[in-house]
Amino acid sequence: MVIAFFVNSIDSEYPRYTTTVLAHEASRRGHDVCYLTPGDFVLSPDDTLQVHARMIPPGKGRSRSRDEFFKALKNAGRKSRLIDVEELDVLMLRSDPSREASERPWAETIGIQFGRRAADAGVLVLNDPESLSLAINKLYFQSFPREVRAKTLITRNTSDIKAFAKANGGKVVLKPLQGSGGQGVFVVNSKSSGNLNQMAEAISRDGYIIAQAVVPGADKGDIRLFMMNGVPLQVDGKFAAMRRVGAEDDVRSNIHAGGTAKPVKITERELRLAELIRPKLQADGMFLVGIDIIGDTILEVNVFTPGNLFTCSEMAGVNFASHIIASIERKLQIRDEYPGHFVNSALAVM
Repeated sequence: MVIAFFVNSIDSEYPRYTTTVLAHEASRRGHDVCYLTPGDFVLSPDDTLQVHARMIPPGKGRSRSRDEFFKALKNAGRKSRLIDVEELDVLMLRSDPSREASERPWAETIGIQFGRRAADAGVLVLNDPESLSLAINKLYFQSFPREVRAKTLITRNTSDIKAFAKANGGKVVLKPLQGSGGQGVFVVNSKSSGNLNQMAEAISRDGYIIAQAVVPGADKGDIRLFMMNGVPLQVDGKFAAMRRVGAEDDVRSNIHAGGTAKPVKITERELRLAELIRPKLQADGMFLVGIDIIGDTILEVNVFTPGNLFTCSEMAGVNFASHIIASIERKLQIRDEYPGHFVNSALAVM
């Protein structure tokens, strides 16, 4: 197959990123791999969609290391080849829209928009672009069962936040409605409550504010669990999961925000939460997703760029990327066996 990975930019990729791990595994399994960025789409006068693809040379196949693959990616990033989108079998949308909001607003949803056209042309687009358009900010999470969510207020009014904080013992977490990676996250408590106005002002510059009641056990970090085809990703009883513990005095557990990764045992409690959100993930065509869990609560469902797959694989001693690519291969087989039978969102989670 020919599989394209859509990212914010080639320069912002790293060897241990989940996208690199998946792309390397696809190449290792003998598939043609290319990368796309927001400025690479071309809609011709005859309505044909083309892309300026950065093709990664096949190299040594299975013997090529991830670092060697990444070096080939960096070299390929300097040149592109114009191809019809129909030459692609799969398009994985792996960009983070929130990173584009301030500097390149035109690029924020461009992958989703052209992803729709690619799907119309018969390309398997993962995750489903129609549903991703509804998940462009954290409001999407509010459509999951209330049972799995922390008590949440979404507003731009500081007085609303003060009343919410008072009703929740004076301790809440504030974060932007649209954002990722732990950016713009503040804790309001007895020590910091005097700065609530400044916190709210800083977040509201970019839009709405999410105020969440602090979940018991948050000081112990959260669990990142990968979901594939709507269910927890596991191989031989080992789950693609890890515990993320924030730096001292830092509420954020994101790894690139100073958190550390530790092994974790997935129990019936986490599996029950995963089962509660399974129906919607499958209905929305969300192939690969990362969920963040504390206790009996899911804090976030990352449908755009779930990360830390490499670390999960390291800890479990399992090549989870291989099973992810194998699942994509099977979807293409189903597409060929049942031509025209399944819409993109349905095929995405088969």
